[in-house]
Amino acid sequence: MDVTVIPSPLSGVISAIPSKSHVHRMLICAALGDKPVTLNLKGTSEDIEATIRCLSALGAKINRYATSLNIEPIVPDISAPPLLDCGESGSTLRFLIPVAAALGCGARFTGSGRLPQRPLEPLLTQLEEHGAVFSSRRLPFNVSGRLKGGVFSLPGDISSQYLTGILLTLPLIGGGQVRLLTPLQSKGYVDMTLSVMSRFGVTVIEEKDMYIIPPESKYTSTKELTAEGDWSNSAFWLCAGALSGPVTVEGLDMDSTQGDRAVADILRDFGADVKVSPGAVTVSSAPLRGIEIDAGEIPDLIPVLSVVAAAAGGTTRIYNARRLRLKESDRLSAIADTLARLGAKVSEKEDELIICGGKRFIGGRVLGFNDHRMVMSAAVAALFSDEPVTISGWRAVEKSYPGFFEDFITLGGIANV
Repeated sequence: MDVTVIPSPLSGVISAIPSKSHVHRMLICAALGDKPVTLNLKGTSEDIEATIRCLSALGAKINRYATSLNIEPIVPDISAPPLLDCGESGSTLRFLIPVAAALGCGARFTGSGRLPQRPLEPLLTQLEEHGAVFSSRRLPFNVSGRLKGGVFSLPGDISSQYLTGILLTLPLIGGGQVRLLTPLQSKGYVDMTLSVMSRFGVTVIEEKDMYIIPPESKYTSTKELTAEGDWSNSAFWLCAGALSGPVTVEGLDMDSTQGDRAVADILRDFGADVKVSPGAVTVSSAPLRGIEIDAGEIPDLIPVLSVVAAAAGGTTRIYNARRLRLKESDRLSAIADTLARLGAKVSEKEDELIICGGKRFIGGRVLGFNDHRMVMSAAVAALFSDEPVTISGWRAVEKSYPGFFEDFITLGGIANV
């Protein structure tokens, strides 16, 4: 299904939606705890629903209320291996494979979209070395056996989700260690994992290239939790502010472990007017200039930052970006295709993009690539376009931000959804 976005400035105040990354971790820790937990949560998304669905299949009881969830811990049923449908959520899959192996109940994992093609090695090999058994290397597959503790070795530059999945699991199997073979990227997401685990009484010891969970560790439930505001999805509004603005996003924590909070500093580097106040960030337009961006810690920001780069005078180089090829789409290729269709000059290399900016977009039709971040980035691009932008497959936003276009219209955008 198509959506056509008419060029129109965005301005006003919007509240950040809950952090999807934070909610995944809170749900899982709550389901592994020792008593029920209330999670304050206004709205979900397809990815969050995937984690709720899979935890329920594993034996958690999750009751829904208007603005919260009540999570009762998992009681596994070893007589009937559950079906865990992860949808298109890489976080759900990579976090819960080790958990299911540790519970020893067996499970069948499945997924849709591009998820069956997304990498799972060397995670599966490490789990096999510690007692898990897999029927296949790609989805769908069965996991059986029972995971044992010990030392797990992982590269740090493929996916921090592998590390998070094992860390979440170690308290279930008597503790253990994770040794990093290469420098860790997206460390902010791992820091978020450690922060949530600490709320449940689990202390993770960090040493050089090593994470250690003591043998006596176990999850002790806290009574109530509230998810942080999501910097990743708020970035679309902040970037919109840099192109038109001013736009204020409320409910953001500058001290968050979310790595994507870096968007405020990056927009300031571009030349945008960025003001930070307690719990809110306001971005207004100003003359923009090209910069260099290391994508290693912030891969999810790159699609919308590429739109800002195309609007900025001069050249922007986005490097260390190879991991973008392993997302819901090959995002390096998708970004290059989208910007080129809109009339921008962009060069795609193996692990970087070179964007020569400063000219307004010409409008036209672009693809959504079944990728939520590409659809939302294209909508932001329409703010800097001379003609309307039509985006195919706009419902991909439901993966992380079902209300995106409603909020877009609230801020003054024009879209025929």
